[in-house]
Amino acid sequence: MSIDLATRLREGTKHSHTAAENTAFMKCFLKGIVEWEPFRKLIADLYFVYRALEAEMRRHQNHPVVGPMYFPELEREANLAKDLAFYYGDNWQNEIEASPEGIKYVNRIQEVANTEPALLVAHAYVRYMGDLSGGQSLKNIARSALNLPADKGTGLHEFDQIPTVEARRAFKAKYRDALNSLPVDEALAQKIVDEANLAFQMNRNVVHELEPAVRAAVGEHVFDLITRQDKPGSTERAPGSTSVELVAAE
Repeated sequence: MSIDLATRLREGTKHSHTAAENTAFMKCFLKGIVEWEPFRKLIADLYFVYRALEAEMRRHQNHPVVGPMYFPELEREANLAKDLAFYYGDNWQNEIEASPEGIKYVNRIQEVANTEPALLVAHAYVRYMGDLSGGQSLKNIARSALNLPADKGTGLHEFDQIPTVEARRAFKAKYRDALNSLPVDEALAQKIVDEANLAFQMNRNVVHELEPAVRAAVGEHVFDLITRQDKPGSTERAPGSTSVELVAAE
């Protein structure tokens, strides 16, 4: 009997999803508080993360579990490089470095790639489904807050081959079907869910490092007003609720 891995991942990461939405950085972001320096540092960290993830997905594209989840149209490295050229200039490769938590994130991706490649599926799921879902709203917030040119600075969330809401919805259905077709047993399915929760945690650790810069930019009082209260996560609310969903499978 096939395993509904897509639903397992969605249901099994609800609490991690809520925690991600309730980081101080994300609460500020959703209020339109996007500061240039922490934002470009985040883009730099994500460049290293996606570069590692995509190199390993390509390396294991003939793996029975990884291969069906390798979609070249999702790759973000080239777009992130364009973003970094915009934020740091032509010499961007010499201007950026991964943060300590970013390095841990990259190391984990490389570790599972070398020891249990099937777990790469969890990292791909968390990153790409977030980009295709709530990432589209985050893109608009960043554009407005930073007054970005129309074609600069948000390449992370630009999908040339999946450009419309309808196309993204259809692709996510295709992605769910691919997840549910994977040759995994109960034990491996649970390992993938556990790894997805770890991926959420590592992403939270990366943004936590950026919060002091946001606090300094907006001031203690405003920062505390925005961040003091947690809210239910979008995946835990009733249908019809409006919120930015970081990873969606609708």
